[in-house]
Amino acid sequence: MDIFENIINSFASIWSNKLRSGLTMLGIIIGVSSVVVMVAIGTGAQQGITSRLQQMGTNVLFVSPGGGSDIRTVFRGGGSGTLKNSDFQALEGMDGVRGISPELSGNKQGIYKNNNTRIRLIGVQPEYFNLKDKELIAGNFLNDEDDLKRNKNIVIDETAWEDLFGGINPIGEDIRIENSIFRVVGLIKGESGESFIPFSTAQLRVFGQKTVSQIAVFANEADEMDAIKANIEKILLAEHNINDAASADFSVLNQTELLDTINDVTAIFTILLGGIAAISLLVGGIGVMNIMLVSVMERTREIGIRKAIGAHRNDILIQFLIESVILSLLGGILGILLSFGVKRIIASATELQPIITTGSILMAFGFSAGVGIFFGLLPSYKASKLKPIDALRFE
Repeated sequence: MDIFENIINSFASIWSNKLRSGLTMLGIIIGVSSVVVMVAIGTGAQQGITSRLQQMGTNVLFVSPGGGSDIRTVFRGGGSGTLKNSDFQALEGMDGVRGISPELSGNKQGIYKNNNTRIRLIGVQPEYFNLKDKELIAGNFLNDEDDLKRNKNIVIDETAWEDLFGGINPIGEDIRIENSIFRVVGLIKGESGESFIPFSTAQLRVFGQKTVSQIAVFANEADEMDAIKANIEKILLAEHNINDAASADFSVLNQTELLDTINDVTAIFTILLGGIAAISLLVGGIGVMNIMLVSVMERTREIGIRKAIGAHRNDILIQFLIESVILSLLGGILGILLSFGVKRIIASATELQPIITTGSILMAFGFSAGVGIFFGLLPSYKASKLKPIDALRFE
C-alpha cells in the first residue's frame, strides 16, 4: 500500500469517528493556539516597549534612581527617591548636551463627568515637548508660566482623550485627579495613556515629594554618548558625596543598553510563556496516543485480515502513524486559526498588541507534527506487532 492510499484511508477513518476525532484534536488545538498566542504576547510586548523607547528620541541617556541597570523607572517612574532637583540642575549646561528633561510620574485615576480611566501622570518642564518631538493636535503645550506658578493645567494624549471625552473637543474642559481639578490645555498625538502636568505642580501639589523619577539627557551626537555618560556619573557621584562608583545610588543607561536589556528580558519571558503553553500541547499528545491505542484495539481484526493477505509489518506501522500525524496536523491548523481569533480579542480588550509571526506559526505547526509522530509511535508499533492469527481471533 503506498503513502497516498494510506493518507486516504486515514482521512476515512478519522471521518468515520468524527466526534472522537474532534475531541482528540481538541487537546492539540488548545495546545497549539496557546503556544502561538503566548509567543505573540511576548513578541508584542517586546516590540511595544522598543517602539516606546524609540519614540523618546535618539541619542538619549536615562538617569534613574537606584544603582545597577534597573530599566523599570524608565517606563513607570518611581524608584528609591535618590534623585533630587539639585541633580538635574547640576547637569544643566553640560558639553555636548542639547537638553535635559526631569520627570516625576505615577499612575492616577482621571475623572470627567461619568467617565474615568487610569492615566499615567507625568510632571515635566516645558522643554520636554520639544526635546521629545511631541506633536500637538489641539490647544497648547505647557509653558514657563505654568511651571513657575504651579498651574493645574494638563496636556493629554489620544488614549486619555478617547477614554474620558469620547472624542469631543477636550480643550478647556476640567479633569478631576484625586482631589485636584486640572484644566485641559492641550491634546497631543500618541496612544500610551500619558498625561502631562507642570513639573513643579507634580512635585508640590500632586505627589508631594521633591524627587525625580527620571532624568533624560539628550546628546547632540551619538559618538558623544559614552563621554557624556561618564561626565554624568562623575557629576552625580560628587553631588551625592559618593567616592566609589560601585556604590552609586543612581544608574545611567543609554538607548542601546536599554534595548539590549529589554530584548534579553522579553526573550526569556517569551520562552517561559511558550514553555508553559507547550505543556497543554503535551497533554494533547497524550490524548492522541490514548485514542490511537483504542483505535488499534477496535481495528484488531482489520489488522489481522490485512496481514493475512500479505500486508507487511511496516505497512501497518506507517498506516497508524500517518493517521496519528494527520490528527495532530489538523488540530495544529485549527489551533493556528483559533490563535488569530484570540489575538484579536486580546488586542481589542487590552492595550497589548500581540504579534503572530511566521516563525511562531511554523514552530507550532512543527510541534504538532512532532507530537503526532512521537505519541503515535507506541500505538503504531503495537498494531504492527500483532500476529495475524491472534488478531483474527480477537472479539
